[in-house]
Amino acid sequence: MKKRKETPRDTILRSHAMQIQEYRIQPLDNLNIQFQSLTGEDYDFFSKAMPRAAGGTSLSSSALAGIIVDANGHIEYPVVGKIKVSGLTVFQAQDSIKKIASEFLRDVVVRVRLLNFRYTVLGEVNSESTIVSGNTRLTMMEAIGLAGGLTELADRSYVKVVRQSGSESKIFYVDLLKEDYIESPFYYVQQNDVIIVPPLRQRPFKKYFASNLALITATISTILFIVNLSTR
Repeated sequence: MKKRKETPRDTILRSHAMQIQEYRIQPLDNLNIQFQSLTGEDYDFFSKAMPRAAGGTSLSSSALAGIIVDANGHIEYPVVGKIKVSGLTVFQAQDSIKKIASEFLRDVVVRVRLLNFRYTVLGEVNSESTIVSGNTRLTMMEAIGLAGGLTELADRSYVKVVRQSGSESKIFYVDLLKEDYIESPFYYVQQNDVIIVPPLRQRPFKKYFASNLALITATISTILFIVNLSTR
């Protein structure tokens, strides 16, 4: 029997250049936008535009505190009017809004966060679900991990992904077993992705026959025993 080649320890075997893709804001995204400045609250119409609960309680920790990007990719504030944010990364949107807010507020700091980054994982995972994440830079493996990980019967080499792109839905397959998948443009999950993990072809055998093998063996042994007794 051929001896398995040992992997060197404490050394880098290979390195891969990753195609890091920053999420770009889309129409109908829900953004939480916070302003901090030296300007008094009475004159800070940016913060006043944030939704508030009954009784004046701020909902900054809730999705209700978000501003919806309209169908044309704009958000709107009093006095300033509409600001184009679709197509920008979260950090680019921060810079763009800050530049405009600086004309009205002293020493302003702007923080933008996407509230509705979500994806769905179905199939051979331990917890099929739709997950909302505060992290917009999730890898496919991290996304599946948040769904409880893969089952023993999952086909890791043929994972299907349905991805929305404007008014189109694109479908592609990824092989999680290939090391160079790290360099793939599909390495990161995008907003509204649907990840479908199929079962192995051997699933019926493994799930039904293998799990009942002990019962089948015991049944055959019992039958042979009875036949033995009856022929004596």
